[in-house]
Amino acid sequence: MRSSAASGKRSMPSSPGIDGIVLAVAPNGARKTRGDHPALPITPQELADCAAACRDAGASMLHLHVRNAEGGHSLAPADYRPAVEAVRRAVGRSLVLQLTSEAVGIYAPAEQQAMVRELRPEAVSLALREILPDTASEPSGAAFLGWAHREEIVVQYILYDVADVERYGELRRRGLLPEGRHWVLFVLGRYSAGQRSSLADLLPMLAAWRALGEIASDIPWATCAFGPREIECSLGAAALGGHVRIGFENNMLLPDGRTARDNAELIGCFADLARRLGHSLANADQLRALFA
Repeated sequence: MRSSAASGKRSMPSSPGIDGIVLAVAPNGARKTRGDHPALPITPQELADCAAACRDAGASMLHLHVRNAEGGHSLAPADYRPAVEAVRRAVGRSLVLQLTSEAVGIYAPAEQQAMVRELRPEAVSLALREILPDTASEPSGAAFLGWAHREEIVVQYILYDVADVERYGELRRRGLLPEGRHWVLFVLGRYSAGQRSSLADLLPMLAAWRALGEIASDIPWATCAFGPREIECSLGAAALGGHVRIGFENNMLLPDGRTARDNAELIGCFADLARRLGHSLANADQLRALFA
């Protein structure tokens, strides 16, 4: 996949170490069903088709959730493998494939870690408050994160609020989080009324992030947002130097209020608006190089 930088457009400032916005698609999430949208991808082949369409629309990463035989959220390697294989057949290495470790109230940290250890994915997202929920979890959690770093698995730490940002800083200072080969995701409005995000949700988190000083200075950051202002929030984050995650996991509406026909339409809408504002989009190889 070619970066839109090839078009000659001016690239706006981005997170450390990369020229252009990393645009990730989160196509389904853990809880939504076809009742929410008939184009929500569930099966391995549907996820593969969605991945290819979103890559063509501008995405460089796929954030993957899978389901079990009953349709429920799963972290079982046996449920992950068919989806991973189908996506790789469809897109090869033209997308970075990031597995979720989301607990959804079902999985304990040891089970989340076991999935990652068995599958050894290229990339994984880990909610900091799930993987290191308390002081007692720190020894095993730190050992796991050190292993992931040595295995060259790119970790994205999910941070939900200012307290999570400050805890990230504390854990970094104490040496419990490896220094490199990771980035963070600021989740906007996760606990707001109706989960309807606004760009204002980002500002206190970004202020706390910048207050970490050197600890955060070389770490890329991204955002995701809920509700009809998802793309607006994402464009604002990009203007402030961040990367973005967009998709049906968090929102199904276009900025004009229409329901998107599929994930690719959301991705394409953001990509078009971002380019009009002078941004370029990073491709999968550029994203990999960021963490090499």
